[in-house]
Amino acid sequence: MSEQSAIRSVSVIGLGPMGQAMVRAFLRAGVEVTVWNRSADKAEAMVELGAVRAATVAEALDANEVTVLSLTHYAAMYDVLGPAVDHLPGKVIANLSSDSPDKARAGATWVRSHGAEFLSGGVMSAGDVIDHPASYIFYSGPRAVFDAHADLLRPLSPAEYLGADDGLAQIFYQALLITFHPWLIAFDQALATIANSGHDVEQFLPYAQRSSAAYPHFMAVSVQAAKAGGWGDLASFKMMDAGAQHIIDASEEVGVDAVFSHAAQALWRKAVAESETSGRPVSIYQLLGAEA
Repeated sequence: MSEQSAIRSVSVIGLGPMGQAMVRAFLRAGVEVTVWNRSADKAEAMVELGAVRAATVAEALDANEVTVLSLTHYAAMYDVLGPAVDHLPGKVIANLSSDSPDKARAGATWVRSHGAEFLSGGVMSAGDVIDHPASYIFYSGPRAVFDAHADLLRPLSPAEYLGADDGLAQIFYQALLITFHPWLIAFDQALATIANSGHDVEQFLPYAQRSSAAYPHFMAVSVQAAKAGGWGDLASFKMMDAGAQHIIDASEEVGVDAVFSHAAQALWRKAVAESETSGRPVSIYQLLGAEA
């Protein structure tokens, strides 16, 4: 096999929705793909698209230099690769599973202890739509390992290499999920409030999308404020407390659970109390434990 053909082949272990999307992306790019999954039906579905099914994890590792993992968490990596560690020497494991930064670092150490190279990745995508224009993948780990295999991994989504710290991809990835999860819940609360008020959520949609255009501005303001200890003063915190109460009233008047808004209000009220006690602004950024 020539060096070029070797570069254009990869193994994928883990065929949930994201793993299947990765296999499809590789195949569309002309990359030869070997797959393994615990449940055979998912592997067979990929075979129908042109992938090669490995009977065992060892066979999947042996098939190619690079193996991409798309698993539920890092603990699954040990379960899957553990019985085949003697097939790891000389290989490259790109773990694109989600987990904490420390677990990514521990996973990297474990993989390297068995003679393989390691990259950690965090897939920022619209669900499993990895070809969405906004999709990209954070990578961290040794720069030389990333550079050597960036072309092979490119079909998955544009790559953003962050640095050598094995946990860095997960730090950035989880930080973005920190903002996404509350937004998802809050938007459901907003839609429920519109619907329970007897109005059309479709009518609301363009205004929601329009207001989101201001989010980059608020992000930039927050980043600059964080450098100075966080946003706001006592008057601002009191204003946000009052605003939170209006949100709670609007939701609960039509039978919508405002538990999320109550949690936000509790933080604003804590900022008010701490600021009044200390005689200086104590921001939520500080209350959440941000280091000075």
